[in-house]
Amino acid sequence: MSADILFINARKNFHSHLAEQVLFVDSDGVPSNADSKNPASVKIAQILGKQIGPLQCRTKLKGQVAGNIFEQLCADFVESTFSRLNHLRPGTWTVSKGFGKSILGISQFEQYEHLAALAVAARANAQLAAALGNDYLIKPDVVIARYPEDDTIVNSRESLVDEHIANLTSIRKINNTLPLLHANISCKWTLRSDRSQNARSEGLNLVRNRKGRLPHIAVVTGEPLPSRIASIALGTGDIDCVYHFALPELIHAVTTLELDDSREMLQTMIDGKRLRDIADLPLDLII
Repeated sequence: MSADILFINARKNFHSHLAEQVLFVDSDGVPSNADSKNPASVKIAQILGKQIGPLQCRTKLKGQVAGNIFEQLCADFVESTFSRLNHLRPGTWTVSKGFGKSILGISQFEQYEHLAALAVAARANAQLAAALGNDYLIKPDVVIARYPEDDTIVNSRESLVDEHIANLTSIRKINNTLPLLHANISCKWTLRSDRSQNARSEGLNLVRNRKGRLPHIAVVTGEPLPSRIASIALGTGDIDCVYHFALPELIHAVTTLELDDSREMLQTMIDGKRLRDIADLPLDLII
């Protein structure tokens, strides 16, 4: 592999930062992304971790702390790679962790602006609040936003629009000042049944509550057990695809351990376009 390939270097840096900040082994040699009560999870994670590099022996971080670090490192990886693809998808973009974490959630974005009015109405009416619930005001982990373009950009090559035409499209700044949600990336360091269902529910709410274009809906995980990855990857309609932080390394681990069922499950998800490596994510997001 060439040393000057940006995606290779970005992926190595991503793994290096993971090993420094969140992917550790405890005194028993159990990696921090493994389920210590599940022997297969431990063995897979151990072989996977050795491929990433020597792991520090440290106390496992609390779940929320590890999750926040994983989110930030995923955001950093996507920003460092997606930002280099402007020749394939021109525009004014922002990759951010926390953009959607404010109280406004996804209502900051043009397709979901109407949800802010729902939230205000629900706060003033207890019955309405009970009927609506609060799942609709999603607060994403990592987002990619595209900003509306000035007409000088739209008309930079030839005169395409003026004040008499295309007065409703949201890509023109003259019509809309809110950013457009291009991608919602849910980051799950590990997967348990409740976490996978949360990601599914979030995806379905993004689908149902949008006005306009549906953003990309992706999940990134560090889960070592293929069966748990399958709990969120299999099926369609709620998420585009699941991206593993080290898919080739995971395949190598289950192959080395001769876990044929796990290897076949991984191949089923890959062949079915439900599971890819994190290096695939930024390129998929330009579509």
